[in-house]
Amino acid sequence: MKKLLFAFTLLIAIAGCSKAQPPVIAPYKMLKLDNTWTTPADLKKDKPTMLIYFAPDCNHCQKLIYDMKPVMNAFKNMQVIMITFTDIKMVKNFSDDYGLGAYKNFTLGTEGYTYAVQKYYQLRSTPYIAIYGKDGHLVQAFEKVPKIPELVAAVKKA
Repeated sequence: MKKLLFAFTLLIAIAGCSKAQPPVIAPYKMLKLDNTWTTPADLKKDKPTMLIYFAPDCNHCQKLIYDMKPVMNAFKNMQVIMITFTDIKMVKNFSDDYGLGAYKNFTLGTEGYTYAVQKYYQLRSTPYIAIYGKDGHLVQAFEKVPKIPELVAAVKKA
C-alpha cells in the first residue's frame, strides 16, 4: 500500500512540475498595424491559427521569420497572429523589414503593456509559437525556435 501511495504521489508531483500548455488560444486584445483592435473573436472559424509571440528586436525572432520566408507557401492556409508587447512603431518596422505586409494571412500587432498573452502562456522568452487546429484547440506549441521542417510538419497537422 505504501508503494502504491508513493507511486501515486510521485506521479502527481511529476505532472505538477511539467508545464501544461493551455488548450485554447490566449484571450488577447491586439492593436494592429492599421490602428484597429482585434481579438480571438475576429479569427475565421474552421481555419487553423498560428500564434507567434515575438519581440521585434529579438535575434531568434528575426531568424525565425528569415528562415520561414523560403517556405511561406506552407503557411498560406493558416491565420498567423504575430503579437508582441513592444511599441507599434517597432512592429511596423519589423513588418516592413521582413516584407510581411505581402502575406495577407499575417496579422501583426501589440498587446501593449498588459502582458496578457505573456501571462497566459507563462512565457519567459521569445519567440513562442502555438499552432491551433480548425477546431480552435492546441495542436502543438514551441517554447524555443523550432527547425523549419518541424514547424511545417506541425502546421500540416492543424
